[in-house]
Amino acid sequence: VQLVESGGGLVQAGGSLRLSCAASGRTFSRSAMAWSRQAPGQEREFVAAINWSGTTTYYADSVKGRFTISRDNAKNTVYLQMNSLKAEDTAVYYCAADRLLRAGARTNSNEYDFWGQGTQVTVSS
Repeated sequence: VQLVESGGGLVQAGGSLRLSCAASGRTFSRSAMAWSRQAPGQEREFVAAINWSGTTTYYADSVKGRFTISRDNAKNTVYLQMNSLKAEDTAVYYCAADRLLRAGARTNSNEYDFWGQGTQVTVSS
């Protein structure tokens, strides 16, 4: 599975961005997906996850109510809609896929097997 993120950029606090993660490979539609982020000098942290069918989602407390993860299996793409952005959301955002098929979404970033290169999100205050 290869993952390519897009949609990052510079936005003012309170604004919105939508990240996309395009996946290659026949197993995307059966793989749980997740978004994580890493700010400078900090460890990578879990942001959101979605199971293979899109029926179950999980969010970090810091983004709950502001971010929404979704997927379109027909397009092999997972999205992260980010609203009410804050300066502390500034980070490189990574998309990840689970190699296990039809597994539930997990909230531990270390349990995902395939990663994209990341897309920078910068929120100015």
